[in-house]
Amino acid sequence: MIRVLVVDDEALIRKGFQHILDAAQDIEVAAAVPGSQAVQVAQEICPDVVLLDIRMPDVDGLTVLAGLRRLSHPPVVAMLVTIGMDEHVATALRSGAAGFLLKDTDPEQLPFLVRTLAAGGTVLSSEVTRTGVDVCPNAGPQEPAARSLVRLTDRERAVLVLIGEGLSNSDIATRMHLSTSTVKDDVSAILTEFKVDGRVQASRNAEGACLLKPPRDQEGG
Repeated sequence: MIRVLVVDDEALIRKGFQHILDAAQDIEVAAAVPGSQAVQVAQEICPDVVLLDIRMPDVDGLTVLAGLRRLSHPPVVAMLVTIGMDEHVATALRSGAAGFLLKDTDPEQLPFLVRTLAAGGTVLSSEVTRTGVDVCPNAGPQEPAARSLVRLTDRERAVLVLIGEGLSNSDIATRMHLSTSTVKDDVSAILTEFKVDGRVQASRNAEGACLLKPPRDQEGG
């Protein structure tokens, strides 16, 4: 079970995300709170994933992000954003956020994105990325891999993360609650977009665009 903490100043947003995610069999919203309570609640419930509003009236989302990163067991954090917040998004990524997604993300895609985060992947909403955010220190949107990345759908990105973990199509289908044929179609679309022949090359391109995290022995190196 993936434990999620939703942090937003608007009760309607919190309830909406909680309703969508609680409908997934493998995801539980352990708490949904405003920004002022986020760090304390995260320390108490130890969520796997935090969905954090980047701009709130009671406390800045980047301040909350910093507090979450200082916890003894820091959760994976993705920022909730709206179009037109590029500067804040880039700062959040440099500060340790695992990605960003729009508040009006397709409800059907939201569980896939949470699973991607829990699996160690990065979530980069294509609508925001297309505006020119530098999503990776070594490969900005002008690089071929990053350009291909923004053209993938959110579900294809989630599939790509699991390809990077070495999962087979059937394993990915089970993990993401999809049919095997749907996964095969997504894999085919990914290989076509990256213009590669195999899954290993696609994973390498995605790692270069910062969708996938490097192995632990390479981090910080």
